[in-house]
Amino acid sequence: MSDHHPGNRADVREFLSSRRARITPAEAGLPVSGRRRVPGLRREEVALLAGVSADWYTRLEKGHISGVSPEVLEAVARVLRLDDEERIYLFDLARAARPARRGRPERPPLPPNVQWLLDSMTSAAAMVTDERQDVLATNALARALYAPFFASATTAGSDRPNLVRYHFLDPGARDFYGNWNATADVLVARVRTEAGRNPHDLQTRALVGELTTASADFRTRWNAHNVLIHVRGTKLFRHPEAGRLDLDYHALDVPVSATETRHLCVCTAEPGSADAEKLSLLASWAAAPAQRANAH
Repeated sequence: MSDHHPGNRADVREFLSSRRARITPAEAGLPVSGRRRVPGLRREEVALLAGVSADWYTRLEKGHISGVSPEVLEAVARVLRLDDEERIYLFDLARAARPARRGRPERPPLPPNVQWLLDSMTSAAAMVTDERQDVLATNALARALYAPFFASATTAGSDRPNLVRYHFLDPGARDFYGNWNATADVLVARVRTEAGRNPHDLQTRALVGELTTASADFRTRWNAHNVLIHVRGTKLFRHPEAGRLDLDYHALDVPVSATETRHLCVCTAEPGSADAEKLSLLASWAAAPAQRANAH
């Protein structure tokens, strides 16, 4: 099992050991006798259940994942009872451990038609983010809805304001997000998932390093190794002008080149609801400055 790229060994080690720790021998169908030093499965038990040698699995859990066959990864995922998103993350870790091609091309800018798409969505708040949760583009309603975010000292003056930095470093975020903990879980799991795909991205590593040092809440979530790919649900906002808004949101992938995608997050309200009326009010507020500017 060769390994030319040690960059993500710690991620592999911590992810596999944390998942092994949450499964008891009884859950895995193993006999339990005597005292155990660990609550979950031992490495040799995972190896037995996956059909590999104990030495081999120990080496895998130490982070030597490059070159591991898909069949073995599937067996380990089955034993550790990984869900679909955790399984994809494990395969992403294996892919990221392979020797990198030199000269990684520059990331393409957002095509103009992505902004056209956002601007055409007048009754939904829509923004495009990258894997670090940098905000790359918004429509007018998103800027109105996320006004506290764009006004924050953590984002002011930045051409790529970051949702995770705002969430963990601006105390006002706890007032703006009605369910701060749930949103925090989603944001960190999204960054963890993307970091698994590209562990050598310097900007992502810098952001994680900054927040790990500055925020115990971020550090705890980052060390949990939870991952999330398909993002949808409800968000509760406490907007300084519009008040409480309960909105549905979906995150979709938007292709920006033959090989790259960005994330489109759309917040909507049920038509005819009080939340839809508040969104409409926010939209009219957002449009008013532009209308006044055009009048002159």
